[in-house]
Amino acid sequence: MQYEFLKQFTKRMKNVGLYALLFANSSQKMIWRQYGFDNSSEQWNVIFSVLLYLMEQSLKEERCVMEDIGAYIDTLNTAYFKKRMSYEDCCKLGDFIVNVVLSNEGRPMYFEGYDFESREYKRMHISYVANRIIYLDTEIKRTSYYLTDDGYSLLLGTLEIENNMKLTIHEMIFKLHLEKQSYDKAVDEMKNVFNLLRMQLQRIREAMARIRRNALNYSVTDYQNILESNMETIKDTRRQFLEYRDMVKERALRLEEEHINVHKLEPKEEENLRNLRTIEQYLNRAIDEHQKILNNHLDLKALYTKELEDMSQMSFIRRFSLRGELFDKILDAKTVPTDLEIFLRPLFLKEPPKAYNLNKAFEAQHSSRKKEETDSSEEIDFDEESWQRQQERLRQKKLEKYQSCLEFLLERLSAHQKITLAECQKEIEKEPEKKEQFIPNVEIFREVVVELLKSREIDIPALKKERREFIQERSADFELHEMLLQIVDNRDAKGSPQIQKICARRMEDGCVVEFENVKDAEGNLKKIRCSNILFECIY
Repeated sequence: MQYEFLKQFTKRMKNVGLYALLFANSSQKMIWRQYGFDNSSEQWNVIFSVLLYLMEQSLKEERCVMEDIGAYIDTLNTAYFKKRMSYEDCCKLGDFIVNVVLSNEGRPMYFEGYDFESREYKRMHISYVANRIIYLDTEIKRTSYYLTDDGYSLLLGTLEIENNMKLTIHEMIFKLHLEKQSYDKAVDEMKNVFNLLRMQLQRIREAMARIRRNALNYSVTDYQNILESNMETIKDTRRQFLEYRDMVKERALRLEEEHINVHKLEPKEEENLRNLRTIEQYLNRAIDEHQKILNNHLDLKALYTKELEDMSQMSFIRRFSLRGELFDKILDAKTVPTDLEIFLRPLFLKEPPKAYNLNKAFEAQHSSRKKEETDSSEEIDFDEESWQRQQERLRQKKLEKYQSCLEFLLERLSAHQKITLAECQKEIEKEPEKKEQFIPNVEIFREVVVELLKSREIDIPALKKERREFIQERSADFELHEMLLQIVDNRDAKGSPQIQKICARRMEDGCVVEFENVKDAEGNLKKIRCSNILFECIY
């Protein structure tokens, strides 16, 4: 699968469907207006209030008949909503919420989520509430309602886990998946942990921006909450992540050694190796985010302290009205003062002491650095179009080297259908001029061989179909399938036999193939040693 993060897409869409079907069943219903709930926000508040009541009754395993729901809505309306509804109206509204909004009038509800692995939409059944028959006083037969698993998932996803506990819970689940070697699930949990760290860092930066705008608008309670959240995140997290990273590195190294020295990995083991590498990558990023959170935490404390100190200093500034204290008194004086310059002279002899000007804080600020960069850019003679053309020529030249390597292989396969890497090495020894075509440099040769081994079996008609059905941007770098299609198209235009599949696999014959005096990207001579590989072409 090209995008690993789309593996659990149907589960995500199931959660989306829980809200989407509720909205579809509730919107555009006139019954809401009959009871005074004109605003959609009010309607949603009532629906989730009823859902919470159903959850509490289900957890306590107590009855929940329609009269109970009506009495509950009547109590809420009397104390909070203040709508003009009688007890009978509340029972009718409860019946509408349970039987229409939550149960879709008894009709089954489905939501379609696309499964990217099977390439088709899957219908997912959704049910919020169910009912059972109970007997009141051993004779009266009534219907009692309770929440289903989907109903619990809907409500538990809204609040039930506090923010400061989410990181701990996901970390515990990640650790359990590592111990059970469920690496695919551990990848998802590690992504959740990284997302929580990224969200915490964003909250700190948003808080710093609010403090810079006006520290008085950022309450002490908000400041305390974010500091406590930072400390919960920082506490022991780095040490645990480092331990997890060492564990993951050790397991990945063990699998790689088995792959190189003992035997070829099974598909399941190869998937585990990829998942371990992904986990290691996210652990490294999580450790970096942890360090950023720690640095920003200290910056936040210093910034808030400084802003409050600056605000407190404003109270010591004494202000006088120049008109009231000077001009009016001069005008009211019976005699013209002859020594007025003595009073005004100090204002022009030295610069007045700087004071905090609150008005300047709200003026649009212009970066002097930006102006300097603009000025400097005008002095530099840089031909961007020429530079772009040069970069495009270098890119095309590099892609031509990839293409020459693949064309060399396809030419040999068209003649023999099967060829090994050892046979290619012998052919190059006989004709050294073909060496540069097959191995332009060490890096390109390695990348082409690795991509072929990763793909194992390349279905050419399937790739052509995908190219016709999907619009994709052309990659600026080497992409194996794209370049193979380009080469195959050129061969088909010349009337060559149409290729159906190209296969590549490592041979277990113990043969080691060596290519000597091969240049790397910097022009240094290297020696390549690798296992023997079988290439096969099916027409």
